[in-house]
Amino acid sequence: MKKLLFVIILCSFATGALAETKGFQLSLMPDIAIQPRTTQIEGIILGLWNENPQNALALGFVNGSTGDSSGLSLSLIANYSESYKGAQLAYLVNYAKGELKGLQWAAFNYAARLHGLQLGFINYAEASDKGVQIGLFNIMNETQKWFGNLPNEVAPGMVFVNWRF
Repeated sequence: MKKLLFVIILCSFATGALAETKGFQLSLMPDIAIQPRTTQIEGIILGLWNENPQNALALGFVNGSTGDSSGLSLSLIANYSESYKGAQLAYLVNYAKGELKGLQWAAFNYAARLHGLQLGFINYAEASDKGVQIGLFNIMNETQKWFGNLPNEVAPGMVFVNWRF
């Protein structure tokens, strides 16, 4: 009985450590920061290079978000994420390794699965549930035919505007 009680107490401490969230992050780099890079941030993130799971406003030169993150990510250089829901705004690059639900606005935008809007010079989506791209070059890799399924999709690659619904 004592062993069972001891195991339950240890599990409760471990669960609390895994579920830790903080409201503020300040960082120079992911490993030189107030909070560890594994801590969920629900609030504001400021720094040169940030990388945390987040539901936050992130302001920095490079913003990274891990896991299923959401919020508003404003960057002078780049935003990258595993899966993001919200808006990624950067001067140069936005990169969503998984699904992006929301807005990407930068010179180059990439989403593995787009459900939203990409605004930039070059926009690329591997797949798209419902997506619109506005820019100089717009590529939706999952679209098979040029103008073959209008009005639901335009083309695999298009100038100025492309969509898939």
